[in-house]
Amino acid sequence: MTGVPVMEYLFLRDVQVYRELVLSHMLEARRSLWIATANLKDMHVEHRSGYRSVLRAFREMVERGVDVRILHAGIPGERYRRSLKDAGLIGVRDFTMRRCVRVHFKCVLVDDDWVFLGSPNLTGAGMGAKSENRRNFEAGVLTRDGALRRHVRTLFLDVWDGRMCETCGRKRSCPVPLEEPDF
Repeated sequence: MTGVPVMEYLFLRDVQVYRELVLSHMLEARRSLWIATANLKDMHVEHRSGYRSVLRAFREMVERGVDVRILHAGIPGERYRRSLKDAGLIGVRDFTMRRCVRVHFKCVLVDDDWVFLGSPNLTGAGMGAKSENRRNFEAGVLTRDGALRRHVRTLFLDVWDGRMCETCGRKRSCPVPLEEPDF
């Protein structure tokens, strides 16, 4: 591992987020990959001798039966939407995106075995394959800690399942209420 171990936690920063979280954990998920992010863009990852959209990797994962969920706040940009279509993920079982404009927490849950909490969004500059001079300064903690995993999973599902909608201060103006699932 490339991060700095702190008790049962692995502190990751900058390119370590990409190497340890993305390459060694996210892309190796066997059962589930749940991501919460405020912002998402067409993030690229290493593949064979080049790079590709992480959405193509997600497509391969769902074909293996991995449940991929992305909870996000912003409207994805044109490049992301094009890559989503190119990867053939629109309407695919086991790949779901839900939008809540109030999501600002960033987490990754892998196989309900690992949890990452940190600053990076699901973007190239945040956690993708960017050069040292083009990436954001990011940090987070990766752990198998069961109590923290359960807390993060509960938060994710409370938003995902729309349980936060009833008390949300933006309920009247929300463009996509989650309490009325679209699936």
